[in-house]
Amino acid sequence: MKNILIIEDDQVVANVYRNKLAVEGYKVEVANDGESGLRIMRTFRPHIIILDLMLPTMTGVDVIREIRGEADFAKVPIVVFSNTYMTNLIQDAWRAGANKCLSKANCTPKDVIEVVRLTVGGGGGIPQKNKPAAAAAPVASATTAGESASDAGDQTDLRKSFLENLPGSLFTLRNGVQALSKAENEMQRLKQVYELYRQVHTVNGNASLAGLMQIAHMSAAFEALLKEIYEKPKNINQSSIRTVASAVDFLGILFSKGTLPEQQELPESKILVVDDEAISRRAIVYALEKAKLKSINVDEPMQALQLLTENEFDLIFLDVDMPGMNGFELCAKLRTLPQHRKTPVVFVTSLTDFESRTSSTMAGGNDFIAKPFLFIELTVKALIHVMRAQYQPKPLFD
Repeated sequence: MKNILIIEDDQVVANVYRNKLAVEGYKVEVANDGESGLRIMRTFRPHIIILDLMLPTMTGVDVIREIRGEADFAKVPIVVFSNTYMTNLIQDAWRAGANKCLSKANCTPKDVIEVVRLTVGGGGGIPQKNKPAAAAAPVASATTAGESASDAGDQTDLRKSFLENLPGSLFTLRNGVQALSKAENEMQRLKQVYELYRQVHTVNGNASLAGLMQIAHMSAAFEALLKEIYEKPKNINQSSIRTVASAVDFLGILFSKGTLPEQQELPESKILVVDDEAISRRAIVYALEKAKLKSINVDEPMQALQLLTENEFDLIFLDVDMPGMNGFELCAKLRTLPQHRKTPVVFVTSLTDFESRTSSTMAGGNDFIAKPFLFIELTVKALIHVMRAQYQPKPLFD
């Protein structure tokens, strides 16, 4: 029988994977933090370790380094759960000695079982009731109709439990945003950001298990933003706090309207980026690509206006300070185009005073982000606007 150690602080996620792996004939132990995981490892002696990188106190990367520093466990396969928006964390995990990385927002128990089988072989224990022992082998016939029905039933139960907890989760998140906006010093702000981060981390893991991929996708990006501003407190400013508040508001919409099976795909989008500075333009495009959002970018306001006249876009990012026609003027002009009367417009500018915000609103802008911006903050803003569109009521008349 193969031993599996799961190091995961979310009890719901840990229990789901433990139960699924146990049914497959594996012997499984669970630790809820890195320190206890290392202690269990030394006595349990796992054949493979499944580890969440976003652990509290002792990070997953630190745990990997500790594991690889002990001769008896230097070669034990380590599979990590991560957030695809946290590129640097994933790279650190590879360097520390991880063997396989799975996206928590897109991973199912079936995926994990398959990775374990391919890495260390079958469980070798008592097979699932009414299931032939030969079915443990990773072959195409292994997935029977009965197993699929069982998986679907399990996911239905998880979705029901998740949905029942959503009002409490939203209440906690909204209280966290209020506390963050009222925090009087850096220590208080950091405390609130960290608490929001842990809450969103839980939402991300549970939403993916429940098959609610839009909530999982949005919370994954939001989690990455909270982690980044927690690790770099200088980025906790009015712009990022406003983005955090918008993300919580939109999660509220997803919690109430985004739970139907037909609403789980990320909508297709076409985004226009207008900025005369090449570096800034590339930064915006990169931030959009992190969420697999397609965009067209131009450096000339007149060229942008021509594109807007001839095409429909789902979201527009505008720099303010551009030669010939500033962003406010361009926004006012595009609002006269029937297809862009309601298209979300986000101003991206180094002008952060109140007057600029007022001008952006009067020109028809929907949002505002200050340079220099965090890539992940802009990603979160883009996801909010693109995903929100599918929940907006359709006008009866154009």
